[in-house]
Amino acid sequence: MAYDVTAVRKHFPALDEGAAHFDGPGGSQVPDVVGEAVARTLCAAIANRGSVTAAERRADAIVAEARQAAADLLGAQPGGVVFGRSMTQLTYDFSRALAKTWQPGDEVVVTRLDHDANIRPWVQAAEARGVAVRWANFDPATGELPVGAVTGLLSDRTRLVAVTAASNLLGTRPDIPAIAAAVHETPALLYVDGVHLTPHAPVDVTALGADFYGCSPYKFLGPHLGLVAAAPELLETLHPDKLAPSTNAVPERFELGTLPYELLAGTTAAIDFLADLVPGDGTRRQRLLRSLTELEEHEQALLDRLDAGLADIPGVTRYGSPTRRRTPTVLFSVEGVPSQVVYERLGAQGVNAPAGSFYALECSRHLGLGETGAVRAGIAPYTTTAEVDRLLDGVRSL
Repeated sequence: MAYDVTAVRKHFPALDEGAAHFDGPGGSQVPDVVGEAVARTLCAAIANRGSVTAAERRADAIVAEARQAAADLLGAQPGGVVFGRSMTQLTYDFSRALAKTWQPGDEVVVTRLDHDANIRPWVQAAEARGVAVRWANFDPATGELPVGAVTGLLSDRTRLVAVTAASNLLGTRPDIPAIAAAVHETPALLYVDGVHLTPHAPVDVTALGADFYGCSPYKFLGPHLGLVAAAPELLETLHPDKLAPSTNAVPERFELGTLPYELLAGTTAAIDFLADLVPGDGTRRQRLLRSLTELEEHEQALLDRLDAGLADIPGVTRYGSPTRRRTPTVLFSVEGVPSQVVYERLGAQGVNAPAGSFYALECSRHLGLGETGAVRAGIAPYTTTAEVDRLLDGVRSL
């Protein structure tokens, strides 16, 4: 069944402003059903979770529904889904909890391909415990992270490996299952940043081999919060700092304070929307797999068009390899025009393609772009062929 982007776009009120949004890697636009779910929850009777009053039961049901929806999206267990303010906040929380057992002489592995949210929490936790940090480098010519760049750093002293499932700057998709297989031959755990992969492809955390998988609903059409999925049995072995009266049950022991019920309701609505991008029957998990597979094909076609178009424009440099499998993300610069100026001129034409390093600081530096970075264009479920052509025309006009 063909992906019907016209039908999808009808659910995005923000698109009525007329801008072509290539800023999705920094946060997607939101469909109407998500806003309605948030508003409906805010206007309903809500209390702290419980089973006595209707308000308590409503709050409890919203949390349970959001955990199940996230589990269906990721192929995870609902009892292992932890919600938090952001993926960054959750990663800091998990880094502190995991580091409690680290000893001097232990090692952690991070990569220069990653967003800083999957680097700095581990580096800082390691420094606090006297643990060595080992860096895996990607190939700046292709943007690829070879499996051996990570596995060659492993030893029996490795305690944690942090790696991205897809680079938010280049779109590069490392071979996570191969990395996971090697990691699990050591005592280490694998923490995967799935923020940039989750909006663009079917995800199965078990098949990936991730011990922890973090992502952000606001990158896949939902509200601003984060989540981490892990096996409940693994979470039982971790003991985060928490308030004395708060529950010690998993996964609640990792969720500090009252959860944002309205944002959880919006997350469920976003996942249901993703499941129905392509009409069809089946469980929510089955519908998600079908819809995200179709979405991936749609976005790949647009990515191919964008890659080819940029390749034909004199003075444009694209970073990473257009021939390798990646998410629909392009990083580029224009000779003689600072990237910030490219961003501003495109914005004046109603084409939103920001410039920067986008918190992938180590990646930008390794590419030779310093902290300035370049222009990033990301394709989303609502992107059309006409919008890709608008972007290309805008770059040609520079």
